[in-house]
Parts: sequence; C-alpha cells; structure tokens
Amino acid sequence: MDPVEVAQTEPGEYFLSLEAGTTDVDDLISELGHEPNGYFWEGVVELLVATDAPGLDGRFVSDPEGGAFFATSNDRQALDDLAVLLTAVAADRDRLRRLVEHARATGFEFDD
Repeated sequence: MDPVEVAQTEPGEYFLSLEAGTTDVDDLISELGHEPNGYFWEGVVELLVATDAPGLDGRFVSDPEGGAFFATSNDRQALDDLAVLLTAVAADRDRLRRLVEHARATGFEFDD
C-alpha cells in the first residue's frame, strides 16, 4: 500500500494524505532522533519544496497532524507532483538520511 494518496474531495478541490507510521523509513526517522509523525513530514515537504521543487511553493496548503500529513489544493498537478516526491522519500532510506543531514547543515529544525 502506498502511504501517500491524492484524491478529489469536491469538484476542483484535492487532498493529499500521508499516514504517519506507515512508511518504509519510520524506523530510520526514529534513529535520526525524530518522530515519524505528520509534523515531521511537514518539514520534509518544506525541504523538498525548497531544494527539489521550488515551483510547488504556494500551490498547496499543508495541514499536519500527529498521525498524518495532509495538504489541500485546487491544483491537482501540484499535489500529484508532491506525492511523487514524498513517495520517493518514504521508500528511500538514503534519500531521507540526506534530507535530514541537509536540514542539520542548514539549521532547519523539524517541528516534530
């Protein structure tokens, strides 16, 4: 099962969800000193937009919770693009480790 899903909630309104605790990298998140919750994933999203996808900036609204990361938008393509980025990180321990190392090197703090 893919931990990241995008769905239409109403005509022209879309919703992305990542259920915390369901990814292949949850144990690594803990090993790196963080909690695999929605707030951690919000930080991952911020980093991904800043480093890999600046074109997504401002095209969705994040809404993290303890048990999940959510984003909403009227731009389906923005959420689909974000889903691809998140899915890649959620399945790639090396990619996640590099993101957390980048965060530490640049002073970025996760709010988990």
